[in-house]
Amino acid sequence: MLLLAACANQPTQANKAAHGAFSDSDLTWLRRDGFGLDSADVARYRKLGREGLLDAQLADRVPGSMPPQVVGLIHGFEATNTPLPKLLGDLYDAQQQVKAMPAGPDKDAANKAWQQHGNALMQQARQAELLQAAYGPNQLKEQVVWFWLNHFSVYAPKGRIRWELADYEQRVIRPHALGRFRDLVMATLESPAMLEYLDNAQNAKGHVNENYARELMELHTLGVGSGYTQQDVQQLALILTGVGITPVDGKPQRFNPKVAPLVVQHGLFQFNPYRHDFSNKVFLGQHIKGRGYDEVRQAVDLIVHRPACAQFVSRQLAQYFVADNPPPALVARMAQTFQHTDGDIAAVLHTMFDSRELLASGRQFMTPTRFVVSSVRLAYDGKPIANALPLVYWLDQLGEPLYGRITPDGWPLDGASWTGSGQLSKRFDIAAAIGNGNTQLFTPPGSTTREAGFPMLSTRLYYDAIEPHLSAAARSALAKAESQQEWNTFLLASPDLNYR
Repeated sequence: MLLLAACANQPTQANKAAHGAFSDSDLTWLRRDGFGLDSADVARYRKLGREGLLDAQLADRVPGSMPPQVVGLIHGFEATNTPLPKLLGDLYDAQQQVKAMPAGPDKDAANKAWQQHGNALMQQARQAELLQAAYGPNQLKEQVVWFWLNHFSVYAPKGRIRWELADYEQRVIRPHALGRFRDLVMATLESPAMLEYLDNAQNAKGHVNENYARELMELHTLGVGSGYTQQDVQQLALILTGVGITPVDGKPQRFNPKVAPLVVQHGLFQFNPYRHDFSNKVFLGQHIKGRGYDEVRQAVDLIVHRPACAQFVSRQLAQYFVADNPPPALVARMAQTFQHTDGDIAAVLHTMFDSRELLASGRQFMTPTRFVVSSVRLAYDGKPIANALPLVYWLDQLGEPLYGRITPDGWPLDGASWTGSGQLSKRFDIAAAIGNGNTQLFTPPGSTTREAGFPMLSTRLYYDAIEPHLSAAARSALAKAESQQEWNTFLLASPDLNYR
């Protein structure tokens, strides 16, 4: 039977009409546009219209803000409010102190302490990003930030990357998420997290490491089979020699007057001419004169202006937002926009979100991140949580931990990769935890108090934007619920809310 609580909260037909009909097209578009619906999202859509909201999102001028409690939670993390040079400097000091200690239990404990500190910083960075995803008013941007974090993937447990994650999200990916692709590539190329993950911090003349050069072309820009050769990889690796990280040991660096003008430094990024191979190179059929960091800029220009780059990036975006196998005609139009606008990401997204294919491509199974974030957005509808660790744990259980992909290819973007029986069972368990209120989302970390109550998903938002579009199977399941908690669980676990 339908719940009395659900019926009591149901708006009248007059109220529905006053707020305007919400069509299948509206619902499909909004669920592609963001991680999931909340009341503020629907209100903005109605006020601005589809095109107005899209333009506001792509210009990053969406009205609204995150709840102050959530902002305070993010800013309270050491990982987000401490400059990266200090984090790495403190780590260096701790490691030197441990190194000087004699072997024994005290040294073991000190080693364990700084490792635990790194793990805590990693969890804080994960929480900060998931809080942004759940509460950010510009839901399109939040999805694009996650997309680029996955596209330019780094693996948290490697080396010092746990200390660098928040900086990577806040100062590398987020500011460039809707800008020009070339600027985004250069920002990741100069990022300590990327330079350490793909080993370019160790790439030097006479000790060449090809790892980053290979992945920069294969995974970040051009894709497999796009026409570059192993010789291009080798030449790009030589171009990238000397591209690394400023030492944090506190010792002053000295460069002689001849090479000092060639040093390039931004924050912790450093191009060290002493480590660079100044030979002339031939890369992607073009001659590159050995002259220092300008070689890197020229090489990136050559890469991002190739048609293969426009095609590869456009297909990746379309696979994430539109369909597991995106329509070739749509990808071609997106790639054309990419080339005509010099890699303007916002323009490419506009082409995609203004397309007929976006709404006609059929349903797509949600990735774990989309499922978790959309469930929280719907269940709590803007109510600020006090603890984001459950979201982190749920993504661990579903096999898509943020910054947890050990290989540099990122998590699969297609829904078909996430439809196994074990995945579905775990999703039901998470839906039950949210539906029953057994989540600790409102219990501050370290507190022993237990959160009270469970969410009421049978709200105006539900009846306005979701209930009219439910499948017969979902309606039948909800009718069999014997409590509000069970009704919540059935709704969140339904195929209707696991597909978009």
